[in-house]
Amino acid sequence: MHRVLGMLVVLLMVSHLLASHPPFAFDRGGGGFPSGGSHAFGGGHIPEHGPPPAGMGRPGPGVAGHPNIPHVDHDDRWFGHDSGRNDPHYRLDHAWEHGRFPGGFGREHAFRMEGGRRDRFRFNGFFFAVAPFDYPFCDDWLWDSDDVVIYEDPDHDGWYLAYNVRLGTYVHVQYLGSE
Repeated sequence: MHRVLGMLVVLLMVSHLLASHPPFAFDRGGGGFPSGGSHAFGGGHIPEHGPPPAGMGRPGPGVAGHPNIPHVDHDDRWFGHDSGRNDPHYRLDHAWEHGRFPGGFGREHAFRMEGGRRDRFRFNGFFFAVAPFDYPFCDDWLWDSDDVVIYEDPDHDGWYLAYNVRLGTYVHVQYLGSE
């Protein structure tokens, strides 16, 4: 009886800690960024909108003070999505081959990933694959527990942008259909 009561007290304390310190719930380690993830992105921030089309004054990933990885600042500036419509890395012979993603876009639609790997992952019965060129940008994603938000890609037909809420980074993904 005392053991059960003790476990209940510990569980209540942990749940109170998580409820009163939300950033603690997002800190699952990783990140891979210098200076302990102190950049002005990630940590639960969700951009209001996706990136503008290329050529609209969008900064590249190598801007001074920013890591060389596609990411979104807390002021909703998208870094690294500047290659334009003719980028051969995101050319598809059959754009929208599996249809268009029907699950909703933008910050009102955050999804918890439920498993898989970069070549095929899922959430809410929907399946996606990361563009092979973007594989290095998602090495530290947690495929069974990170939250992602899907945005439409204004430059590359057949691709979407999957934004990782924990890390503040994003990759190009192709919709593979649903269950």
